[in-house]
Amino acid sequence: MYLFLCNLSIVDLCYTNITIPKLVHMFLSSDSSICFTQCFIQMYFFSFAVTTEDLLLFIMAYDRYVAICRPLRYHSVLSKKNCLLFMICVWVTGFINSILPPLTTFSIPLCYSNKVSQFFCEYKAFSKISCPNIGFHILAYTEAVIFGIFPFLFSIISYIKVIVVIFHIKSSDGRRKAFSTCSSHLIVLTMYYGTWMSAYLIPSLINTQVLELVFTLLYTTVTPMLNPLIYTVRNKDVKRALQKLVGCEVKDE
Repeated sequence: MYLFLCNLSIVDLCYTNITIPKLVHMFLSSDSSICFTQCFIQMYFFSFAVTTEDLLLFIMAYDRYVAICRPLRYHSVLSKKNCLLFMICVWVTGFINSILPPLTTFSIPLCYSNKVSQFFCEYKAFSKISCPNIGFHILAYTEAVIFGIFPFLFSIISYIKVIVVIFHIKSSDGRRKAFSTCSSHLIVLTMYYGTWMSAYLIPSLINTQVLELVFTLLYTTVTPMLNPLIYTVRNKDVKRALQKLVGCEVKDE
């Protein structure tokens, strides 16, 4: 679990470091321009962060599924070796898959404008100003389904099975302990996918730009900022470590 939390923290740091520094520079300098090279580099690393977090959240949901639904097989299915292999696959997939969006976008000319209606360079914003291209839209939808919708659906299926098992636990204390082991991740999963889907699947109606900016800001900045707080508040081991760090003595109940 802590290996997954460590990787999630790194991805969350990537989110903020990809988007916020350039945004702060624009505010301080009053210069909202960005060169093509910087734009596509930013798009690459943002696509990498999105892909990696989607896959990582699914792996964490699977981890909770095995821990609650298959507890006797947990140490064999999620051994240290298998967990490291999972993390290597997640990061490698993120790096490789993220090459496609900037390469595809770079080859498409801009027909409508050279102004991106977003506070950073990303796929959807470019689709609104680029020339019509069927291959571009097919790739965008394919990426969203494979690395967005599928991990989300698999995570939901895992938690449905987890909830079914929890309800079959006879003691209320057992149900509470089982649910507490996955409640933090379930909160993070709901926040992340709720804002992500709101930003990317919002209908193309009039005056949706403000909503898109708000939802994008939530899942790229606010959610990564809240993730450590959620896991800190909900995790006794983390709270105990923080209390020891500041010199407080912790007594077991």
